[in-house]
Amino acid sequence: MSLLAGHNLPFVIALGALALIALVQVTGLGDVFDGAGDVDAGGGLEAGGFGEALTALLGLGRVPLLIWLASLLLIFGGVGLIGQAWIAGLLGAPLSTGWATLAAGAAALPLNSIAMRQIGAIMPRDETTAIALDELVRRDAEIQIGTARAGSPARAKVIDRHGQAHFVMVEPHDQALAFNAGDTVLLVRREGETFFGVQYESPLLGLES
Repeated sequence: MSLLAGHNLPFVIALGALALIALVQVTGLGDVFDGAGDVDAGGGLEAGGFGEALTALLGLGRVPLLIWLASLLLIFGGVGLIGQAWIAGLLGAPLSTGWATLAAGAAALPLNSIAMRQIGAIMPRDETTAIALDELVRRDAEIQIGTARAGSPARAKVIDRHGQAHFVMVEPHDQALAFNAGDTVLLVRREGETFFGVQYESPLLGLES
């Protein structure tokens, strides 16, 4: 039975989407979305009683949304392909695409919820990982893209006290200087959405020689 047959197509697409998510994360392209912090998988569903019940039922909010989605795609694709092969062996022909998609989806949602409970139970949690932008001042930032000059900020990566990455725009505090990609600077102040940094050498570097 061909994996690319029409009755298997939804499951192959799901596994292909999972592979694309993995590729984006491995290549680092997913860092573009880290500036907003972790996405709350529960979203606005937690506002009311029905929303809370639905959130708990689906396993949303227990883990980051990307993990929840990747797990759902894996389970949906795996259940669909294995189920179609089993039914074809049992009945001589697989289910139609529509019925197979409905059946696999009905099985994948509760199975994914069970998996999220297990994963969520072992994932470390902070009381809160939300921080104010001012907390990034006095932290190191690495220039990621472009050259930072006075009036022309460049994108930089900052790690907060929770170990989460934030992407901010940085200009030199000294207007005569410029920072290039790969430079590490110390953020010393913030004006609106722009941070200002100084380049420095850690006193510990001299102890390493």
